[in-house]
Amino acid sequence: MILKSLSLLNYKNFDSKTFEFNDTINCLVGNNGVGKTNVLDAIYHLSFGKSYFNPIASQNIKHDEDFFVVNGEYNKENKSEKIVVSLKRGQKKVIKRNAKAYEKFSEHIGFLPLVIISPADRDLITEGSDTRRKFIDSVISQSDKSYLEHLIKYNKALAQRNSLLKYFALNNTFNQDTLDIYNAQLHTFGTEVFNKRNSFLETFIPIFKSKYQAISNGNEIVDLVYKSDLFDNELESLLKNVINKDKAVQYTSVGVHKDDLLFNIDEHPIKKFGSQGQQKSFLIALKLAQFDFIKQQSGVNPILLLDDIFDKLDEERVTQIIKLVDDENFGQLFISDTHAERTENAVKQVHQSYEIFKL
Repeated sequence: MILKSLSLLNYKNFDSKTFEFNDTINCLVGNNGVGKTNVLDAIYHLSFGKSYFNPIASQNIKHDEDFFVVNGEYNKENKSEKIVVSLKRGQKKVIKRNAKAYEKFSEHIGFLPLVIISPADRDLITEGSDTRRKFIDSVISQSDKSYLEHLIKYNKALAQRNSLLKYFALNNTFNQDTLDIYNAQLHTFGTEVFNKRNSFLETFIPIFKSKYQAISNGNEIVDLVYKSDLFDNELESLLKNVINKDKAVQYTSVGVHKDDLLFNIDEHPIKKFGSQGQQKSFLIALKLAQFDFIKQQSGVNPILLLDDIFDKLDEERVTQIIKLVDDENFGQLFISDTHAERTENAVKQVHQSYEIFKL
């Protein structure tokens, strides 16, 4: 799968810009603030229908403009595909594939598989469990439509159960029968989500460990540990056991929305015991494992975006990463960097054609 061209209109700092891309390696170089990351985010937008860096959709519209349009032309399985994402202030975002709008954005997820590696990934280590759950969900969803459907239904039932608990507290009332309806829904959808997350991690963790070893020369032992309430009991039983607590706090305190993924180095949390270089290598290994997993599941080479990849990494680790992507089966690669010379020296080590865009 190849992104042949990208057109931006009123997107972030661009008023109007078009790129014609190389089929293998594309380097976006220039000073901070010129929009290198914004180009990568536009490519991300085409795959996921949203920004990787800014969840408030209207803030991706250029200042003093009323709309943005991101237009991508792809070659996928020898077929031309045109994807357009557009947003007008005060209106809903529209995603079109070959001029036909999607009714649900979830139908588009996975059609253009993509992996991004960015300094913003550090949130996976520093932020709460919600960020790590979203990572798991985004990987599985790109190759499993039913997983995304179960997750959406679970979150809807969760919101309804939480609203009901607030209603009980506000009106000093309680109805077990109504609560049981949502308990049953959470159990059904939550069990599906738990089983798929567990199965995914059984496949994913060995891939991740091998990637980390390749980047770090195997100097440290790393691990991912899945934490979930559902290891202890079935969700329906857990919900019944905590009903008094849930009534008091007015929200659902157990379930797959509380799952977490622990990041360990030498059996200790990497957040506390990993150096900056180790943390960066950990995150890159995580994303390269994501790339391999999606490729295995979909049979398509995902697009790989490397945003400011050389920041905080020593030369040896950068060389290891370049070697990992030096493979004709790897697919299309986009790199952003502030140093044109450094980028060119790195990609020259890869025996592929490349294009450098100076912004």
